[in-house]
Amino acid sequence: MPGLSGLVLLGLCLNLHTCRALPNKLPDLSTEPPARFSRPDPLDYWLDEELGGGGGRSGNGTERCGSCEPDLCPETRGCRAGLVLDSCGCCKECGNLEGQACDPGPRSGYYGLCGTGLRCQTDPRPAGGGEGGGGGEDEEEEVCVCEQQEAVCGSDGVTYTNMCQFREAAFSRPELKTRGRGPCRTVPIIKVPPHSQVNGTGSSLVFLCEVFAFPMALVEWRKEGRDVVLPGDDPHISVQSRGGPLKFELSSWLQIEGAEPQDSGTYRCIARNNLGSVSASAVLGVLGADELSSYLANSVSEMKQLIDATDYDQDFY
Repeated sequence: MPGLSGLVLLGLCLNLHTCRALPNKLPDLSTEPPARFSRPDPLDYWLDEELGGGGGRSGNGTERCGSCEPDLCPETRGCRAGLVLDSCGCCKECGNLEGQACDPGPRSGYYGLCGTGLRCQTDPRPAGGGEGGGGGEDEEEEVCVCEQQEAVCGSDGVTYTNMCQFREAAFSRPELKTRGRGPCRTVPIIKVPPHSQVNGTGSSLVFLCEVFAFPMALVEWRKEGRDVVLPGDDPHISVQSRGGPLKFELSSWLQIEGAEPQDSGTYRCIARNNLGSVSASAVLGVLGADELSSYLANSVSEMKQLIDATDYDQDFY
């Protein structure tokens, strides 16, 4: 049936012609006029990365900016590090705080610009991974670092590590003023006191005491009932101290190796400078195997009773 075959062939040709013609009728979105000024959408960053566009804000972000109309800029509030220009160089946005990731240079690209008194540089803190842990450029991160690293004494008697931390605190407390450069002179303050603990015979135990003071404090350890500064002549007790973790702080450790029941008692951390002294104490209990087992069983029982007595009849969403 040549007539039927001809009709089928003609139909296929018409369909093929239509399919080829349709794409030519679709609008060319790339020629659409740019919209009025608007801030880049974070979704665009993701699309750029997924579609191989290089990530971030397409270069310096100006490709999506259009004309600048300041009246259309969003209102900014709560900017503790001050205001900076956005990626389009038109609107103001919150500057990044100390320690936050940032874009180097004068133009915001992806992370944003550092706020007042801050500069973008490689993170001065040591990278993780330990020694020889495969360090490289991947682990380096540029963050906002305060330009004025000198400590500041506030009118509230608090020492701020640098001027940027002071500005951040003063943002929500306009009455706060600087009393002077350098740390506030103060009696020692025990920021982390030693904690009481119970353990078994033969265990290794450590007490920690962290102190802030200016002038720097001298820290010593004593055990109640013994008129001697530890470690004394006791070979299984040692004391170590070093500066930190923050400026004008001192961390001190009392360590007992191979603890015995006679080591039980109250241990006191004493910090002093020429303005005064302060102390904090903790109790140590060293128990034999049977006593420790009984103690742990009682602790678990008390905790279970506490949980059972707690009212959990609440709705959680």
